[in-house]
This record gives sequence, C-alpha cells and structure tokens, in this order.
Amino acid sequence: MTTQSTASTAWALHRPGGRDIALMAVAVVGISLSGPLTALVVAPVLAIAFWRNAAGAVAMLPVLITRERSTLTGLGWRDLRSSGIAGLFLAAHFAAWLPSLSMTTVAASIALVTTTPIWTALAARLSGVHLPRAVWWGLLLAVVGAALIAGVDVTVSLEAVAGDGLALLGAIFAGGYVLAGARARERLATSAYAVVCYSTCALVLAVAAVIADVPLAGFSARDWWLIAAITFVAQLLGHTVFNLVVSTVGPTIVSLAILLEVPGSLIVALVLLDQAPPLLALPGMVAVVVGVTLVVRASRPTTLVEAAT
Repeated sequence: MTTQSTASTAWALHRPGGRDIALMAVAVVGISLSGPLTALVVAPVLAIAFWRNAAGAVAMLPVLITRERSTLTGLGWRDLRSSGIAGLFLAAHFAAWLPSLSMTTVAASIALVTTTPIWTALAARLSGVHLPRAVWWGLLLAVVGAALIAGVDVTVSLEAVAGDGLALLGAIFAGGYVLAGARARERLATSAYAVVCYSTCALVLAVAAVIADVPLAGFSARDWWLIAAITFVAQLLGHTVFNLVVSTVGPTIVSLAILLEVPGSLIVALVLLDQAPPLLALPGMVAVVVGVTLVVRASRPTTLVEAAT
C-alpha cells in the first residue's frame, strides 16, 4: 500500500461527522481567543499562567476523584514522574511564550508557537525515527516562514524580533510537554495526568513569581475577568474539547484543526486589539502553517497533540 493510500485510509477511518466538526469549530474559536485576550491583560504573565493552570488542576480534580480514582491503583512514582516533567515543560512554555504576545504581533507569535510539531518531529529523528521526505519539506518551509517573519520584524524593532524568538522557544518547550505527556498517558487517565501536570506547572510558576518578586494577586477586576475568560476559552472550550473529539477523529485531524488558530487569532486581534501584522509578514505566516501541515500529515502522529496556547 502506498503512503498516499495509507493516508487516505487513515482519513476515511477518522472522517469527522457533523457533531465532531461543530465541536472542533468551538475549540478553534476558544484557542483563537486565548492569545488576543492575554495581550489585553495588564497583570504579569507569570500570574496569568499560574492562575490558568491552578484553575485547570482544580477543575479536573473532581473528575479524578469521582470517575477515575480507580486508575490510580497500582501506579508508582515512575508513572507520575512523566506528568511532572510535562508540567515543568509547560511552565517553561508559558514563561517564554506569553511575554512574546506583547513584544511582537499576536498573529506572528501564534504562528511561531504553533510550530510545536516541527520540534517533536526533530526529536523523533534524533531518537532514530525515520522521517518521510514530506516532513523534511515541511520543516524547510516552516523555517523559511519563520525567517521571513523575523526578517520583517527586524524592520519594526529589536523587541519584535526578541518576541519572535520567545515564541519559537515556547514552541520548543511545548514539544517537550507533548512528548512527556504522551509517555505519561501510557498508564495514566487524562484527569490524573492533567491534575499532576497542571499542579506542577502552577507550583513552578508560583516559585518563579516569588523569586522574581512578581505579584500573583491584587489585580483590577478587569484583569481577573480576563484571566477567568482565558482559562475558560483556552482550557475548557479549547483543549478539553479537542481531547474529547480526538478519539473519534484522530490526532492528525485535531493537529490540523489547531493550526486554524493562526488565522483565527489574526482576525480576533484585528477586532479586539485593532492589530494587524505587517503585510510582508503574511507570506511567512502562510509558509509556517503550510510547513507544519506537511509535517503533521506526513508523520501522522499517534499521540494527542495538546497545543499549550
């Protein structure tokens, strides 16, 4: 069977129905709102990330206690360690990516942070996995796109270029989060993984905030409402819904749907922030999205792809 027919068969097996399409549309709207809403918050980014993950852990705890507590039986430290490592990577992701939203345009930041599949593919290659030719073409196209975005931002400001770099660094850390999370889910239920991962992430961010003397409270009512909205749209409407449909449509389709966050965030940023990226940066964003699409389709991931935006 050829690669093309294999891909066609995989698509047929996971062709989304009307309900799945509707749910994924809701999820795309949720994650598309995350970046622009974050850019509106005056509170420190460490505080935003802390409360988002702390609330996520608290929200998943009742599910773990009431429905999936039995899955903890027989689990040891090694089973939970991968979830903790995923939490460390997630904390690093937020610490790197969130500041970029105020340094470069939201659209550029989102486009660059969605390159996570690129970094997981490279990690797979370093571990000895053979990558199809299409993956390498996707990698090349994404690199060219990132270079175009950075090249345009050089003419804007050095801060914008630094924001691009932080977004890419956030994508790299998100890759570590995805890989560690995939290993954790080999034995852990989703709720147990989420509670450990989000709790670890929140704890690390809290320690970082204390060390950096960054307040975690005392914000305006507007900021509290925005933080609550970010948690709701990103965690509940976004990633929770994607995790709900991934078992029926497959991780490849979910990964491709997540890429719609790039144009979605651009539109939301234009409406909420009156912010549009430079026209010359648009080809770079398109190149990044097309490149990542090639990587996702050619590699056909078998693990859940949880974008951490």
